[in-house]
Amino acid sequence: MDHDGAKGQSVSAAELFDGLGIDYERAFVRLPAQLAAIEWLTARLGAGARVLDVGSGTGRPVADLLVGAGFEVTGIDVSGEMVALASAQVPGARFEQCDVRAFDAPAGHFDAVCAFFPLLMMSRAEAAATLKRMAGWLAPGGFLVTATVPADVEDLEIVWMERTVRVSSFSVEEYLRLQREDCGLDVLHHAVSVFVPDDERAAPEDHLFTYALREALTEGGASAV
Repeated sequence: MDHDGAKGQSVSAAELFDGLGIDYERAFVRLPAQLAAIEWLTARLGAGARVLDVGSGTGRPVADLLVGAGFEVTGIDVSGEMVALASAQVPGARFEQCDVRAFDAPAGHFDAVCAFFPLLMMSRAEAAATLKRMAGWLAPGGFLVTATVPADVEDLEIVWMERTVRVSSFSVEEYLRLQREDCGLDVLHHAVSVFVPDDERAAPEDHLFTYALREALTEGGASAV
């Protein structure tokens, strides 16, 4: 995230990604840590597993790889332009234009939820509540795989890919605490890496990736990994 030179009226998430369209895919499609996360997840899910991709963007690479692995994929994105691109590029998945804060799914419905960077343009309270809701959509033994830009900021105005946006985020420690304590998940892996987007308009970013498990229940009702 580029904190310098923020000018002009900030745009909403829908406006931002409607305007970026396929340029977002070109800048971020070759994100090694994201590809590693999908590889990790696909190795642990059975054929036909139900996966929700939150902030599904153009459908590539995440939904495309998940469909290729034989999963039943639902993608949601706040941007109508992104949903149209994803539907055309990944016809094997189902995409819906929806803000994750308004999305409704039965408890335990999904075997995995992927959430790569969809929380950054929310308030911290909204992001924390959304993490908890996503954890609730997981079946016992299901996985929440996420990525964010770790930073201790609230409603900060920045310039990103030549657009002025307002962002909030958490420190690494607080983001992990939210998943462990508020969401009741077992964080199996976390790592921070630096990514240089394939677009000169986007500065290098710190990325935090996490892999978390909703523990399964034993016959006696106790949780077990």
